[in-house]
Amino acid sequence: MIRVLLADDQPLLRRGFRAMLDAEDDIEVVAEAGNGEESLALIKEHLPDIALIDIQMPVMDGLEATRRIAADPALAGVHVVILTNYGFEEYVFNALRAGAGGFLVKDIEPEDFLHSVRVAARGDALLAPSVTKMLISRYVELPLNTEVGTGLQDLTNREREAVVLAAQGLSNNQIADRMVISPMTAKTHINRAMIKLHARDRAQLVVLAYESGLVAPRNR
Repeated sequence: MIRVLLADDQPLLRRGFRAMLDAEDDIEVVAEAGNGEESLALIKEHLPDIALIDIQMPVMDGLEATRRIAADPALAGVHVVILTNYGFEEYVFNALRAGAGGFLVKDIEPEDFLHSVRVAARGDALLAPSVTKMLISRYVELPLNTEVGTGLQDLTNREREAVVLAAQGLSNNQIADRMVISPMTAKTHINRAMIKLHARDRAQLVVLAYESGLVAPRNR
């Protein structure tokens, strides 16, 4: 059973999302919150698998809530997915850097929304190729983070290759095809790389790949 917390300051939207989620046999909404501070308290209480958090909320916004969740070792099993009304704004990029596992636009189709929740529950990033392109374009403007790069020597050659492909937006199945290995082996390479680079999830691994210089935009 996938346990979900919903955090949005619009009750009508929360009810709509909850109705979709509660209709599924493998998903349970364990709590709802109307602001970031409330969501943080409820996450600590219920320890959901997924926290769907609106980026713009009163008292404490979704970005700060995400930052605090990612910084708390007791909440390491909570996957944060940011909800937004818009596209690839600056604060969405910052949310990924803060520890979010991905983001969903609120006008998403219901079947895509449910699929995304299940993807996030597996620990996979909700990073479509278009989102990866956004990350690339942002990192063109940023200096390399040499502190992050110091962990790269612990990666094996195959782990490095898998991380590079993940940073290009490839799924585990696509990485497996490219590396001529099984999807399970591809997932193992990614998981080991996350451990070695202290990445909270796949989304943060992609961010770290660019931040460390392991993957560099062509026009850096």
